[in-house]
Amino acid sequence: MLTDLPNVLTLSRIAAIPVLIVLASLRLPAGDLAACLVFAFAGITDYLDGKLARSRQQFSDLGRMLDPIADKLLVGAVLIMLAGDGRLGPWGLYPAIIIMCREILVSGLREFLAEIRIGLPVTRLAKWKTTFQIGALGFLIAGNGTALLLHIQWLPVWLIGIVLLWISAILTIITGWDYLTAGIRHAELGTGRNDLKA
Repeated sequence: MLTDLPNVLTLSRIAAIPVLIVLASLRLPAGDLAACLVFAFAGITDYLDGKLARSRQQFSDLGRMLDPIADKLLVGAVLIMLAGDGRLGPWGLYPAIIIMCREILVSGLREFLAEIRIGLPVTRLAKWKTTFQIGALGFLIAGNGTALLLHIQWLPVWLIGIVLLWISAILTIITGWDYLTAGIRHAELGTGRNDLKA
C-alpha cells in the first residue's frame, strides 16, 4: 500500500528533490549545506526502505516500481543541477554522462525484461557503486563553500567529490556491462522473475 512505511520513505525521496534543488540554487554556503543534508536524508531513506520492507514483510509491486524510479530521479536531478550550475567542471562532466547513460540503459533493460518476466539480482558491486555515487554527489552538493562555512577549509570537498564520482563511473561501467550481458543471456533463455533492481 502507498501508506506502508517503506513506500512513504521512497516517496519522501522523490519529494526531497525539489527542496534540494531550490536550496542548492541559492548558491550560498548555507544553502549548499542544507541541500547536502536533504540529500543525505534521501540517501538514508534509500537504505531504510528496503530494510524495513524486508523486516516487516511489506513487499509490494508498487514499492518495487517506485524504489528504482526514486533512485534514478534523485541521481538524475542532482547530476543535471550540478552540471547546469557549472559545479562539475570538465573533469566531473564525463563521469556524470557515463552514470546517466548507465541509468537509462538499466531502465530500458528492466522494461524489456519485465515484458518477458526475466529478473536479475542486485550484485554486491552494484551496491558499492551506489555507495560511491551517493558519497560523490553529497560532496559535490556541499562544495568547498560548505567547508569554509564549517571552518574546515583545509578539506578539499569538491576534489573528493570528483574522485568519488570517477570511482562511481568506473563501477557504473562494470555493473552496467554485467547487467547488459546477464540480461541478454536471460532474455535468450526466456525464463526468470521480474525483480531487477540496480
